[in-house]
Amino acid sequence: IARRRVDTVLAPDGGGTADTKDAPGPGDAAKPKSQVPVWREGLSWSVLSVDYQRILQTLADRLRLGQGPLTCQEMAAMFGMEVVPARVEALRSKAKRLVARGWLAEPAPGRFTLSPGVAGPGGAS
Repeated sequence: IARRRVDTVLAPDGGGTADTKDAPGPGDAAKPKSQVPVWREGLSWSVLSVDYQRILQTLADRLRLGQGPLTCQEMAAMFGMEVVPARVEALRSKAKRLVARGWLAEPAPGRFTLSPGVAGPGGAS
């Protein structure tokens, strides 16, 4: 079984490789529990799961309105979630992952905003 799976993954006919799995193309829709690819110019938000897109959209709206960065506690309240440690920490984990991959910036500890260059959902700058 393992050999068949390795052969499938390494197949030259598009069976997929680790590189293409980690960096989906601009038109690929994200699946639940998918990994967050490293941001690069022109990469569409559609490569991210809905939860990550929601965070980016909220921060993009704030940036467009001239408002500052958000904390995860503020995001939880805006999303209509219970503002309890478990929910806030789940959001913090997602935000930190987006920072590590270049989608978000953390100008002050615990405050998040879009990274310079990250545009709207279509990926246009």
